[in-house]
Amino acid sequence: MQNKLRGWLADNSLTADPKDRILVLESAGNAGPAEIYEEMRGEDTGLRQETLIHVVTLYERIVARFLMNGYNVNTGLFHAVPRFTGIIEKGLWNPEKNGIYVSFTQDKVLREEIAKTEIVIKGEKADVMYITGVEDRSNNMTDGSMTPGRNFAVFGAYLRVVGDNEAVGITFRNTADDSVVKLGNDMFSTNDPGKLIFIVPANLADGEYELTVTTQYMKGKNALRKSPRSVSTTVFVKTVSDDDDDRPVIE
Repeated sequence: MQNKLRGWLADNSLTADPKDRILVLESAGNAGPAEIYEEMRGEDTGLRQETLIHVVTLYERIVARFLMNGYNVNTGLFHAVPRFTGIIEKGLWNPEKNGIYVSFTQDKVLREEIAKTEIVIKGEKADVMYITGVEDRSNNMTDGSMTPGRNFAVFGAYLRVVGDNEAVGITFRNTADDSVVKLGNDMFSTNDPGKLIFIVPANLADGEYELTVTTQYMKGKNALRKSPRSVSTTVFVKTVSDDDDDRPVIE
């Protein structure tokens, strides 16, 4: 697989300078375990699919175990460090206010792949809608994690949620079962082109979600777009439990 990233030039929503441009990545789609295993098999490893799955699953579990026992983990692909969030009150850990997260930074393998990557600028793309980042306002996490019932922020451009089309709004699609939860109109605290802040639905179960913003917003105009457009990002809800065990069952 040849490394190639494609992007469109767009206005920088964080500055007022009309000449300020950023490069917005053109997504090539999503890749999960199935696609990764297929690429691994394509390298002619000589290993069976079930062996690859077992080894990768075991590797992930051991890395997670090291992290949850206070180790800094350096895999070559990334450097990971466990951290705590929240204020400790009266010297006691409160799962409602305190949490654990892991900070990841790129390491040698990624740096080497970056150095071999070709960048293709496809030109100007007017009024491009994009998401640059997210933040869980309850703990300042920016890794895509959400806390149900708490404020969550989405940053980008052309994000203001307006329009009378029934598709307009924010939805959360559970990637495991494709069930969709739509955000209520009364859940917004900020609805600006460059920033959305809303309360995460309290009924979201643990899991990975595709958060999609759909709007008919047009910059600097009172009119609405004839057809709505959307942009998506991956977010997740994870409640840590002592009973969690993702080890595969081997018969």
